[in-house]
Amino acid sequence: MSNPSNHLPIRMISHVVRGYGRGSKDLGIPTANVNLEKGVLSCSIVDYDTLPTGIYWGFARIGESSNNGAEVDSVLGRVHTAAISIGYNPTYNNKEKTVEPHLIADPKHPKRHASSTGETQFQDFYEKKIVLSIVGYLRPELPFEGLEKLVDAIKKDIIDSTELAKSCPPSIEAEKHWVADASCL
Repeated sequence: MSNPSNHLPIRMISHVVRGYGRGSKDLGIPTANVNLEKGVLSCSIVDYDTLPTGIYWGFARIGESSNNGAEVDSVLGRVHTAAISIGYNPTYNNKEKTVEPHLIADPKHPKRHASSTGETQFQDFYEKKIVLSIVGYLRPELPFEGLEKLVDAIKKDIIDSTELAKSCPPSIEAEKHWVADASCL
């Protein structure tokens, strides 16, 4: 496979759909699964089979933009850093490719450590619109022996995504602005 970074950024506007339910239930790290089948309204890559698999980071927004001083614990309409899995989840041997961003709350947000693993736990976003920009590659997707090792790897992905988002160059900062300003159609 070619260098995954050659495909970036990947921009998507779609809907959040139910996944397998493992992010929340098995791992304690919920994701806002992107509808690749029939709900993608816009994407910078048209053929989803060409989406390179791996773990990425980027920015995501659920719902319409709300930069009007909404409540501090409000999730909808805000841009969040995201750790994003694209692929087949080899630990679970999935047959279908998925795009699964985990939205990361700011360090002082009341939901930052709300899940069973101490990660972000927002409300359900099913059927809401999602705007996503995938800007950086973290690592290949790998099978793990046991859920504990998988959770540890995802926690590291979340830390890495958060650190990278703190010091992004102007080209990546522009993607954050695109997520904030993109119309949900």
